Amino acid sequence: MMCNDARLLLHAYLDDELDAAQSVAITRHMQNCPACTARYADYTQIRKGLAQASLYRRAPDALRKQWSSETPASVVAKPPTQARRLSVPLAMAAGFAAALLLAAPLWFYSQQHPSDDTTALVDDAISSHIRSMQPQHLMDVVSTDQHTVKPWFAGKLDFSPRVKDLASEGFPLVGGRLDALDGHTVAALIYKRRLHVVNLYQWPTTTAAEQEATQWHGYTVIRWTSDRMRFVAVSDVSEDDLKQFVLAFQNDAASPQIR
Repeated sequence: MMCNDARLLLHAYLDDELDAAQSVAITRHMQNCPACTARYADYTQIRKGLAQASLYRRAPDALRKQWSSETPASVVAKPPTQARRLSVPLAMAAGFAAALLLAAPLWFYSQQHPSDDTTALVDDAISSHIRSMQPQHLMDVVSTDQHTVKPWFAGKLDFSPRVKDLASEGFPLVGGRLDALDGHTVAALIYKRRLHVVNLYQWPTTTAAEQEATQWHGYTVIRWTSDRMRFVAVSDVSEDDLKQFVLAFQNDAASPQIR
């Protein structure tokens, strides 16, 4: 992991919002990077300072009285009903159930498919794909126009991702986002195949690798390199459909990429 990658994730690391793989990558990076370690210490000190009770003051009695007097009479006079008393615990239970349903696939994958050196990239890719299915996680830029999606990454990455519209091949582009994979900050392009989502991750590499396909519990991962770029496609479509997607993306003649 490079410093630019680490700095993008330090706030999330501080708030314990990263997955296990990303947290380990940040920890290892800071063990050998005094600059990022110092930056993390500054963030920790700022958060600690803002949490001090001495910064908070009780509102003056006159202001508190004004608030009380402006409270609508109907709200004050209305006695709480049994339904309202039950609404809070019911809402909490519903929220917990929803969170459990969203997190279950990711937890089940991590428990049933422990990582080793050879499968770490596949593990990261499937975890990221599952995580992206949670609300508000799939896209940072929403557009079917490749001329909108590609410029959105400008200034956010130290490389220009390859963006292609594959609607004519049955895989329309719907958006993109920044993500982290295998210790890199990567571009994630999102395509659709009917109601299914295809995540395509890409980042620069100096090593070449043959195209490989891996399956796990209904998910397919295809990874390859081309023109010093690493590509990883993940989806729950059939392996044949994902191979068709990869072939369409690799076919410059059918759908030329924008520059």
